[in-house]
Amino acid sequence: MTYTLQSNLYNMYDILRFFMQYNNIIRKLQKLSDPRAVAGMARYGINPANAYGVSIPDLRAIAKEIDTDHRLALELWDSGIHEARILAGMIADPDMTTEKLIDSWVKAFDSWDVCDQCCMNLFRYTRFAYGKATEWSASDKEYVKRAGFVMMACLAVGDKNAGDEKFLQFLPIIKRESVDSRNYVQKAVNWALRQIGKRNATLNREAIEAAEEIQKTSMRSAKWIASDALRELKSEAVQARLKGL
Repeated sequence: MTYTLQSNLYNMYDILRFFMQYNNIIRKLQKLSDPRAVAGMARYGINPANAYGVSIPDLRAIAKEIDTDHRLALELWDSGIHEARILAGMIADPDMTTEKLIDSWVKAFDSWDVCDQCCMNLFRYTRFAYGKATEWSASDKEYVKRAGFVMMACLAVGDKNAGDEKFLQFLPIIKRESVDSRNYVQKAVNWALRQIGKRNATLNREAIEAAEEIQKTSMRSAKWIASDALRELKSEAVQARLKGL
C-alpha cells in the first residue's frame, strides 16, 4: 500500500471518527433534554430558541469526558444549538482561539448564559482578555457590552498574578457605563465592580470610592449598581477577609 493511499485512508478515518463523535454528543444532548427546563428558561431571561434544557452540571460532565478539543468546539458552536455553544466554550483551546474567533462568537450572543459561560470558560484565558474587556464594554450591543464587564469580573477573580493596575484601569469604564439601564448590562457592571473591590484592600478602597461617585448620579440604574456594590464591599465579612481576620 502506497504512502499516499495510506494517508488518504487515515484522513477519511479521522473525518469519520470526528463526525461520529460530534453526532454522539448531539444525541447525548438530545437524550438529556428537558422540555420543562426549556419552558422555564424565558423566566430567567434565557433565550429558549434552539435549546434542549440541559443543565450546566450535565454540560460540565460531558466537557470533562471530552477534555480539550478545539476542532470539535468549532463544530459544536456552528450547530447553533444553545447547549452545544456553551459546551463549545468549555472544550475550546484558549491557545488556538484567535481574536477573529472570539469576536465572531461574541457578536452571536443572544442570551446571557451563553455570554457568561464563554467568558468564564474560554475568553478570560486568551491573550486578548484584558483588551477585549475594555473594547467590548464600549459596545452598543447589550450582550457584547455585558461580555466586557463579565470579563472584568472573571479576571478579577481568576487572574491571581495580575497587578492592581490591570483592574484600576477598569474603574473609569465602570463609572462611565453605570448609566446604561439595560438589565443585563447593569448587572454585569455591578458584578465587575464588586469582584474588583473584593480582590484586595487597595482595590477595595478604590472600588468603594468609584461606587460612591456613581451613587451621586441621577440615573436609577447607576444608583442601584453603586448601592448594591457598597453593601457588599463595606460589609463586615469582606472587610474582615481583606484584613486577614
